[in-house]
Amino acid sequence: MKLNRYLLICACLFFSTSFAVSEREVIKRIDSINSLALSHYLNDDIVIAFNFYKESSRLSDSIRDAYGSAVAKYNLGKIFTNMQDYKDAEQSYLEMLKNAESIDDNYLIANSYLSLGRMYLDKKALEDVIPYYKKALKFALEEDVRDPNNNDKRNHVLFDIRLSLAQAYIKSNRLDEAFIYILRAQNNIAKIDSPNYYLRGTLSYTYGLYLFEKQSFNLANNKLKEASRYLKKCDRKAISVKCNLLLSEVYKKLSLSYASLNLKDEAYSALISHNEAREQFFNEVRIKQAQIAETKLSLANYKLEAESAIKEKIAQQQVAKRVMMLNMSFIFVIIFLGVSSIVIFKNYKAKQKLNNILKVRNKQLEISRDQAQKSSELKTKFISNVTHELRTPLYGVVGLTSILLNNNNLSAKDKKYLKSLKYSGDYLLNLVNDILQIGKMESEKIELKHVSVNIRSLVDNIVNSFQNRLEETNNQMQVSIDDSIPEFIKCDNVRLSQILINLIGNSVKFTENGKICLRVLKLNGTDDNVSLRFEVEDNGPGISKEKHEDIFKNFSQLHENTNINYQGTGLGLAIVKNLVELFNGKIELESEVGKGSIFSFNVDFSIDKDAIKDTIEKKQHEKENTIQLKSGYRILIAEDNKINQIVTRNLLVKENFDCEIANNGQEAIELMQNGHFDLILMDINMPIMNGNDATEKIRSFNPTIPIIALTAADIEEVKNDYASIGYSGVITKPFDNYEFFQMINSKLEDSQLYQVS
Repeated sequence: MKLNRYLLICACLFFSTSFAVSEREVIKRIDSINSLALSHYLNDDIVIAFNFYKESSRLSDSIRDAYGSAVAKYNLGKIFTNMQDYKDAEQSYLEMLKNAESIDDNYLIANSYLSLGRMYLDKKALEDVIPYYKKALKFALEEDVRDPNNNDKRNHVLFDIRLSLAQAYIKSNRLDEAFIYILRAQNNIAKIDSPNYYLRGTLSYTYGLYLFEKQSFNLANNKLKEASRYLKKCDRKAISVKCNLLLSEVYKKLSLSYASLNLKDEAYSALISHNEAREQFFNEVRIKQAQIAETKLSLANYKLEAESAIKEKIAQQQVAKRVMMLNMSFIFVIIFLGVSSIVIFKNYKAKQKLNNILKVRNKQLEISRDQAQKSSELKTKFISNVTHELRTPLYGVVGLTSILLNNNNLSAKDKKYLKSLKYSGDYLLNLVNDILQIGKMESEKIELKHVSVNIRSLVDNIVNSFQNRLEETNNQMQVSIDDSIPEFIKCDNVRLSQILINLIGNSVKFTENGKICLRVLKLNGTDDNVSLRFEVEDNGPGISKEKHEDIFKNFSQLHENTNINYQGTGLGLAIVKNLVELFNGKIELESEVGKGSIFSFNVDFSIDKDAIKDTIEKKQHEKENTIQLKSGYRILIAEDNKINQIVTRNLLVKENFDCEIANNGQEAIELMQNGHFDLILMDINMPIMNGNDATEKIRSFNPTIPIIALTAADIEEVKNDYASIGYSGVITKPFDNYEFFQMINSKLEDSQLYQVS
């Protein structure tokens, strides 16, 4: 592995070194070609120079040498300008500018803008040309302005730019600005070593132009004559055309200056010199035009040959590309097949290894799952047992307290203590119920049952169960049920009751001296279904918006640290949220601090048409067979717990019922066989014989007597099977006295109607 890495590093170093050496060789070749091109350009071998600069540009582009490309484009632009091919010249200067800007070369950028400005001078308005000179000046003023030979050309470039700006401002009649640039140009030429006569002549001519426009004719004459002396000394071979043209302009302006001074002879003499210089210029231009025409023809032929060569090269490249693509495709297929085979083999091995690991993990997971299930079952069983064991003594506490509270001989102090005791018992019972409920939700054992429910009766029973608490907190309860709601619906009455009890209980707990409203509204409905909205509103302290979500979490309380008055486990609203979601609804909360709270939810129910019909028939039957409940009913209490026996017996005796006690299921059967009873209250968990077995035995010889199951276990554990066992109803201990006697009276009434019919 280390050897492969070493070889890879060596290969990368080799290729990078080879590439660097190759690039340096190309740059040397570019410099050599540029030197040859410049030599031919100065000797008027334009076509040869053009070809060399084209080759230099191509090589520079091949290695992305922006500097070499910019130099080549600069010289090509000058050739195109001399050939009066301004379109190609402009394109060359723009490409030069782009390359120069990419490498931040001030010399090349300044010359790009200067060349474009000079080219646009006869094509655009001066206001459009001057900005190009200004941009050229900006870059020329930088410190590092060097030509391709690394010579400092800052003053040369500044001189050319400032003189061009001065001439432009003179043409625009902005003489003050022109004079500033003339003086600065003088400063630049003073710093140039051995400036040529053409530069000096140009400066003197521009100065003379300025003085002429200022009508300082004597001073203008001196500068113009100075310009003519410099221009006559120019190296005519190199720049003869430019010198003769400028000299012609010098004599023309000098003639006009003499004329302005009324020096006619001097004006005439200057005009003769102007004509001679002009004639010389035109002669040279005619020769130059012939050369230009010949050069253009050569360039045109070159372009045609180049285009043909390019097309042929492109065709060859396309063929080569196709061949290369075929070769690459073939190589790629071979590599792909090889790599795929290796990958497939490795994946096969990896999958084998993974399968073995997964088998081991699956066994471990199965063991963990079984342990978790066992633990969950033990937990559920433990909670159920603990709940039963807690409810049994609680029944005694709550029941005996209720009995004592009904004693009129109690002092106010004793009654207060007993009420506190009952409240503590009720509180502990609710705590047990909440813990059991959360445990069931976590184990996902809750399933909704659909039984016939009279929604009005259900609401009335719930509200009646809060009478004592409402009195203690000095709250008023208002109930509003929409008249259009059907009398019977199908739902899980236990779960719906739990929701409403928790919501009302929450409002009662947090509201004092206030008002609590329970509203049941009909949203919409059909012949078979109805959508109801339940709202519980209070004018208590309210809940801040940031707490709206938190209060529906397990064990969440609003005043955890600051207020001990609002006791509780923090499970009530969490249970409400989960139960509402079981009904496919969503609990909603509207509340602000100091403005009370509104809890609401929407649920869809099926309408129980059969129950409505049966109720109508039953009412008709009751009307026809009106039966008055008699007093002195005999009730058999099957209960093994002595305290519970006392509580249940006392409750019944107070309501004028006769009672008999059976300590287990076997005694209950014997008493039934030897005596007459109108109703049986059957505890389920008893020694010798439990309540279920006893009920089945009694049903074998008395199928009509009402048997109500009394259990301290959760109602869900017996609710599903109580009818098949033979029970007429189920009541959980500790029970609400109102519900307890309502159930007894209802079953006695049904039993009498049955006997009559």
